[in-house]
Amino acid sequence: MLSSLFDPISVGNMTLPHRIAMAPLTRSRAGPGNVPTDTAVEYYRQRAGAALIITEATQISQQGQGYAWTPGIHDEAQIAGWRRVADAVHAESGRIFMQLWHVGRISHPVFQPNGALPVAPSALPVPGKTFIIDEQGEGVWAEVPVPQALTVDGIERIVADYAQAARNAIAAGVDGVEIHAANGYLLDQFINSASNIRTDRYGGSIGNRIRLLLEVVDAVTSAVGASRVAVRLTPMGRFMGMGDDTPEETFGRIAEELNGRGLAYLHVVEPSTLGIDTDADWDPRWDGMVRIMRERFAGVLMLAGGYTRATAERALAEGRGDVIAFGKLFIANPDLPARFARNAGLNTPDPASFFGGTARGYVDYPMLGAGVSAAA
Repeated sequence: MLSSLFDPISVGNMTLPHRIAMAPLTRSRAGPGNVPTDTAVEYYRQRAGAALIITEATQISQQGQGYAWTPGIHDEAQIAGWRRVADAVHAESGRIFMQLWHVGRISHPVFQPNGALPVAPSALPVPGKTFIIDEQGEGVWAEVPVPQALTVDGIERIVADYAQAARNAIAAGVDGVEIHAANGYLLDQFINSASNIRTDRYGGSIGNRIRLLLEVVDAVTSAVGASRVAVRLTPMGRFMGMGDDTPEETFGRIAEELNGRGLAYLHVVEPSTLGIDTDADWDPRWDGMVRIMRERFAGVLMLAGGYTRATAERALAEGRGDVIAFGKLFIANPDLPARFARNAGLNTPDPASFFGGTARGYVDYPMLGAGVSAAA
């Protein structure tokens, strides 16, 4: 008998055939102009068996870019490139949401218009590096400079950029958009007290620190409809210097605010991971946070964070979440739902090929039926 992973579920205006989603996965393989390539089309097509694909994070503007070779959705060539991806996924009867991204302070002047400093809620040092292209055209890690604090006018332009990016994504043919408010990027920087020391209406109180997220959500839902919009959060996350004085209160308030907005789903990343690595010092209050999010958000709750089939089944059986998003397992196993359904063995991910490079480690993992055993 199939597990609850294979029960259908309604999400927004879609019915998902099962509950195994593909998490957003930065792969740093965009082509010139930050346009998805032919290989990206094949990468997503291979994974169309996911209940829902959430694309790699996709910058809403040039200012929003922070890493080399990441795709955008702010010009016509990028829209056309993503249309080819969406068409390929839909041709395989798949469903796809685009994750909308502004990195905020996790950037470098090489990416910024006119070589400006990256933007952030506050001009604070950043405990992290970013991946840039050097003068020889090679990818290298570089220190992130102290950013410039956004003006209110600058914030308003970013809200408008999110709305336009959502329109562009729908014009490209995707089924919806996921607003990236997690993992230490711009919206998360505003939410967390460790990175936001503003004294205007976007800083200080919880209501002020979550204001930008809610303004973005309202602008995007107005642009494309709430049933096509989702949000991703990392409560208690520590990646890229995040931290909040009262996380249960802060993220509980966000869940309450999002609950009345008719979103397709809320995507919550558990704090057991830091980027692609396991976090040995993750906050033990997480179980209480899950309960808070569950109690205050009545819609579909998607969970991610190092899940295996066994832990995913347990999370669904216990009612912790409704859909489980898998990351590294989908990188190495394009046909992951089929493998789970047949109790097949799994390919092992190759971390060395996660970011940048060629088709190796991107579209060349073997699939069932290609000489691969279906034995457990």
